[in-house]
Amino acid sequence: MCDVCGCGDPKLVPVDVHDKILAKNDHQADHNRAHFVEAGVLAINLMGSPGSGKTALLEATARGSTGKLRFGAVSGDLATDRDAQRLNKAGIPSEAITTGNACHLDADMVHDSLHGMKWRDTDVFFIENVGNLVCPAVYDLGQAANVVALSVTEGEDKPLKYPTMFRGADLVILTKIDLIPHLGEFSMSALEDALARVMPTPKVLKISSRTGEGIDTWLNWLEERRPRPGTKAQPHGHHAHDHHGHSHEHGHSHDHTHDHGHSHGKHG
Repeated sequence: MCDVCGCGDPKLVPVDVHDKILAKNDHQADHNRAHFVEAGVLAINLMGSPGSGKTALLEATARGSTGKLRFGAVSGDLATDRDAQRLNKAGIPSEAITTGNACHLDADMVHDSLHGMKWRDTDVFFIENVGNLVCPAVYDLGQAANVVALSVTEGEDKPLKYPTMFRGADLVILTKIDLIPHLGEFSMSALEDALARVMPTPKVLKISSRTGEGIDTWLNWLEERRPRPGTKAQPHGHHAHDHHGHSHEHGHSHDHTHDHGHSHGKHG
């Protein structure tokens, strides 16, 4: 449980206070989105459980691209910068966002991290969220798309157990598919049925970061969604915030297409 916002627990943070936190976050997220879109950068919010293979997926993405796309990333974790180190080694310029006790990234964290990065020089900017299938689903970061990494080792029932995460996903990447022959009880049809029950438009890519299977399809998916410089930012869908039975939908948009003169070079 995040001790910053309470993650919707009214015993820790009253619902009206949490709503104000989310409204402030949405405002900053729209500001982030405007910057990404105007610069022609595709921002991806990559979510998934710890061990689902998010970092390995990005490493394989860099290998598969062979320099055709320019990547950048921020990597969220509670206590270390190990994932960011891995991504830098793989050729993806990355910064760590160490959250302490927060179980998700928020739009302010992402915005602050951009000041120390040359993110405008990228084609695709990955926001690798904190490993969690609950809290990250609630916070808009200014992304163009939500991608959820789901490992075959996690079981077919995760979409049914964590519907909010998968309901808001634009794409589910089924990772570690090279392990399927070793998982006697894994059922692809059961997983596809679970996703169909919770995702408005089910979309799944099957990928092995170890063998590279499916990476070309993933790269094509990214390429097709890249904005062109000068495009006007649009809000990311009509997202709902669920707080233990309280559903608060935010379909509003804040247009912040102006440039505040932020310097995104490395701090000296």
